[in-house]
Amino acid sequence: MIELERDGDVAVLRLAHGPVNALDPELCDAVADRFQALATDPARAVVLTGAGRAFSAGADLRRLVTDGEPYARRFVPALDGLFRSVFELRKPVVAAVNGHAIAGGAVLAAAADVVLMADGSARIGLPELVVGVPLPRVAVEVVRYAVGDQVARTLITGAATHLPGEARALGLVEEVLPADDLLPAAVERALAMADRIPADTFAFTKAQLRRDALARMDDAGAEEADTIDLWIRRAADGWTQRYLESVTRK
Repeated sequence: MIELERDGDVAVLRLAHGPVNALDPELCDAVADRFQALATDPARAVVLTGAGRAFSAGADLRRLVTDGEPYARRFVPALDGLFRSVFELRKPVVAAVNGHAIAGGAVLAAAADVVLMADGSARIGLPELVVGVPLPRVAVEVVRYAVGDQVARTLITGAATHLPGEARALGLVEEVLPADDLLPAAVERALAMADRIPADTFAFTKAQLRRDALARMDDAGAEEADTIDLWIRRAADGWTQRYLESVTRK
């Protein structure tokens, strides 16, 4: 489900969960646990990437359609825990987006400090609204932090996916690189941050910068229940199933 390698002082985590690293409660919990453990790990920086042709294609919508309410009630909190675990880690985190990063996959990348993406035909973006479901509050705040309010509105309400160059222009991706150069560049970038900035200073400043976003996540209150209810409704009324059929036919 997750492969962990060491490149000197950099921990390289690779999602390896099915053909497109679809997010389900099991993968969300496993990655969150790994990032929580990295808080006390000797590694000074982290690179997060994917195996195969995708970074992560987002939520396993087939399981949402099949399992309905029980799945939604387990999945949405697990998704929040995943995003927060990456967003809160007080070490440099670089996302090496090796392929498609769709919906939750795009949010997972945006939770890092730096996002690098391989050049090519892979896409990144936030199509949740056309799937029929809202982003959880944690995901909204991660995206707002990463790209600012105006671009976040464009990305979320536009519900589109973007090629690497387009994503760079929007600020969702910092740099687009040849596929063979992606992982070495990500490791180099992560290590450079760890080398140039004292670890305690980096941790303190990262927490400062993200404090307001984290406070808004904590203040979501009953919004999580409303979010889950909408995910359940879309599983029941056929909207998400129709979306799956439409993208399968393309």
